[in-house]
Amino acid sequence: MKITLAETAGFCFGVKRAVDMVYQLCNEGKKVCTLGPIIHNAQLVSDLQAKGVRVVENVNDVQDDEILVIRSHGVPEEVMNSAEKLGVKTVDATCPFVAKIHKIVKDASNNCQTVLIAGDAKHKEVIGIIGHCSGPVFVFEDENSLMELLNKHPYLKEEKTCVVAQTTFNKKIWAECEKILKKYCTNQSIFGTICNATSMRQSEANELSLLCDAMVVIGGQHSSNTKKLYDVCKINCSKTLLIETAQELNAEFFKGAKSVGVVAGASTPAAIIKEAIKTMTEILNPVEEQAEAAEVVQKSFEEMTDEEAFEASLDSLNSDKKVKGVVVQVTPSEILVDYNRGLTGYVSADEYSYDRNVDLTKEVKVGDELNLIIMRTDDMEGTAMLSKRRYDAIAGWDKIVQAKENNEVLSGTVSEVVNGGVVVLANGIRVFIPASQATLSRNDSLEELKGQEVNFRIIEIGRRRRVIGSIRSILREQRKEVMAKFWEEISVGDKFTGTVKSLTGYGAFVDLGGVDGMIHITELSWQRIKNPSEVVLVGDTVEVYVKAVDKEKRKISLGYKKDDENPWTIFQSNYKVDDVVKVTIVSMTTYGAFARIIPGIDGLIHISQIANKHIAKPQDELAVGQEVEAKIIAVDLDKKRVSLSIRALLEPEVVEEAVESTENEVVATASEEEVVVAESVAEEVAE
Repeated sequence: MKITLAETAGFCFGVKRAVDMVYQLCNEGKKVCTLGPIIHNAQLVSDLQAKGVRVVENVNDVQDDEILVIRSHGVPEEVMNSAEKLGVKTVDATCPFVAKIHKIVKDASNNCQTVLIAGDAKHKEVIGIIGHCSGPVFVFEDENSLMELLNKHPYLKEEKTCVVAQTTFNKKIWAECEKILKKYCTNQSIFGTICNATSMRQSEANELSLLCDAMVVIGGQHSSNTKKLYDVCKINCSKTLLIETAQELNAEFFKGAKSVGVVAGASTPAAIIKEAIKTMTEILNPVEEQAEAAEVVQKSFEEMTDEEAFEASLDSLNSDKKVKGVVVQVTPSEILVDYNRGLTGYVSADEYSYDRNVDLTKEVKVGDELNLIIMRTDDMEGTAMLSKRRYDAIAGWDKIVQAKENNEVLSGTVSEVVNGGVVVLANGIRVFIPASQATLSRNDSLEELKGQEVNFRIIEIGRRRRVIGSIRSILREQRKEVMAKFWEEISVGDKFTGTVKSLTGYGAFVDLGGVDGMIHITELSWQRIKNPSEVVLVGDTVEVYVKAVDKEKRKISLGYKKDDENPWTIFQSNYKVDDVVKVTIVSMTTYGAFARIIPGIDGLIHISQIANKHIAKPQDELAVGQEVEAKIIAVDLDKKRVSLSIRALLEPEVVEEAVESTENEVVATASEEEVVVAESVAEEVAE
């Protein structure tokens, strides 16, 4: 028989925080009472009562020497005000996620918004939320009650509303309610306030119940989130049982089941979960298989609780366990230290750092002093196992928590790339950075981060002190600052080295370092091209300059052509009037032929300059592709025109007479040539 325990079974962050507060006060010798049961678990409440913790239902019931603990569900604002007026000492253990909802609805009410709450109107958490609203507030429990509410109060469809959900609300029902709100309400602000731990529990319960023949849900009968887990499992697995303790389990329930899934509410202590699994193991497996099955389940359970136990051990450390040791010997895997207790101290590589690749010989040297924690001692052997990693974790944890609260930027080293992200070591704490938060772009390589010093923020502290951070948020802020400075300083004429990002039919887009500029196709080459790929390709590094910039529209026009490559610059440097050049005929018109002098420069051989006789059309003497010699007879740099003559080379003496006798004709021809050339240029541009 296979037993599978959900990964997130047991106390959530808010519940653990509240319970720890009460136990801490008890350990300090304080008289404590709680406003209602601290959590919905009778066994834990009984244990607290045995320690002298009273449960009261009203602040008026608090005795003068007692401290009142507000449970994780939170209370209406007026309760806190009443306690203050009565002079009652209070410790607020309201879950931070619930407190966030209080602030949301209070701000919304102060801004004259109607508040809608998805949840159970009788639940203490919802009552507390309502108590922070100063204006109209309504509660709905599912899609049907939401529609009834909107039909009964049609003004809600247009009025500005604020919508929140009880932290333990059913995730699937919430998704359906969101669809209705977005469909019918035109002016609502929706806040997804279902606790992440609740969502994870429900998702795991849904997946597990689809795979198992039977499901066991462990939690208090009055626990809202436990009931939600039961409802989720029951939909997928008809054989679902809700229990508070292992005593409620019986063999009859498991008949015919080959696999059993186990989930637990957020207020279920680890000891109760462990006892239930042990009982199921004894019920479901033959005696000879129980030992093996128990070992497997115990290992699974230990994997779940190992970090909690570790952190608990850190919290309970006293000054006697903290020592300073002087390094007397170092090997790649172990450090030998003297700490003046008559024992030889050892620090393994695992207990020195979280970094699995750490080389101790490079980290420390003989004579170094280390802050350490005594893990265990062996008086018979005269040795002690010490830990630097755990000492650092104590000091580092407070910094991590403070950084989360103050939104501070931390720095650390990426120690490893793991499935789904990277791990950063900071202040002795392992911080997980999901892949989606590790780089500026999802396509960037995570492997390149390994060993790098990075800046990040803490975005979540989960159960078992699981810390999640974000590098991307820092990178985005840095990029935003760079972009603001870029747009402030950029001006026409600025030069950049960029990378061709993409090509279109009309030009190339170049990445200038987070900002794109465009080189128009006409700016890519002095010669006419049909496609930008004739000059540049994606990934090419190019030198460009700013031709024009529109800071309001955030558009940049770039230049790429170099002045020293300008064919007119080359022509002006190497050619002049009366030079004889070898040219190639490239096109014909009715009034003459165009000949290529150099790439980018075509000269016109007017029909009157092609031969020393009258011809009807240029094709009578010339053909496209033909190479001929011609004389440069005129250059107009302003209008970018060159006039050529073949006739001038054929019979110079006849040409001179012709020029003298037909001066008016030449003038008229030149005038006509200008008009025709202009028309030709216009046609070429249009093409």
